[in-house]
Amino acid sequence: MPMLIAVTVLWAFSFSLIGVYLAGQVDAWFSVLMRVALATLIFLPFLKLRQIQLKVALQLMVCGAFQLGIMYGFYYQSFLYLSVPEVLLFTVMTPIYITLLNDLLDRRFNLGFIISALLAVVGAVTIRYQGLDEGFLKGLFIVQGANLCFAAGQVGYKRIIAKERPDLPQRTVFGWFFMGALAVVIPCYLILGNPDKLPTTTLQWSILTYLGIVASGLGYFAWNKGATLVSVGTLAVANNLLIPAGILVNVLFWNRDADILRLSIGGGIILLALVVNDKFNQRIQQAKAA
Repeated sequence: MPMLIAVTVLWAFSFSLIGVYLAGQVDAWFSVLMRVALATLIFLPFLKLRQIQLKVALQLMVCGAFQLGIMYGFYYQSFLYLSVPEVLLFTVMTPIYITLLNDLLDRRFNLGFIISALLAVVGAVTIRYQGLDEGFLKGLFIVQGANLCFAAGQVGYKRIIAKERPDLPQRTVFGWFFMGALAVVIPCYLILGNPDKLPTTTLQWSILTYLGIVASGLGYFAWNKGATLVSVGTLAVANNLLIPAGILVNVLFWNRDADILRLSIGGGIILLALVVNDKFNQRIQQAKAA
């Protein structure tokens, strides 16, 4: 858990850096490409090709493709429709998706997911009840795409390491994770990217470099390694520590005019969704132990 908390502090600034300095100014797919490419370069020297089976390497690549490659594609687009606090609050669904995916893989049905999801939607609408429009709804659904991909990558990575090589030094295989993301991002940039919207300032290049090396490279390695050391329930909770931390950073440094009352009410409803989801999970665990 300490490792997950440390990454949460590290990532708290990423949302605002993207929303304030990159979104709408630098092509989203170029930003994603640079982040993933830099992160890949960090772990390539540690990669040991003969240490794991090809099947496991491909599985790790699929995890990276979802958790970084496809997720980033959704994530960066969401800032075009939503404010930074809204993006943060709407990531609250990630723990619910983690629970859902894990239950599906274990062939269980969790009624709490349905109820929690509906409550979370009510909370999201509350935040923007006066400005509910097509753009807002589009942004909300885009964030859910990012949440689902982020959850799938975490659950998949945790299960693969636990099943295949729990004793393996993870830094020696994490390059596969980033190469999977790179395999998605490169063709997406070539097809969907806008070469006329590259970074134009030293600040933008510096932010992308920081996001690639530190937030993505070191951050995702530490986060996924931390995920293998805790239970699925703890991992789900840890995902939402980022929300208050990110909003606090954004409001204090960049968005002091934010409607705190509305964010608080909507956020409270969304947190209620998590409580409901957690109660259902506890019942399932108790039933299994009985």
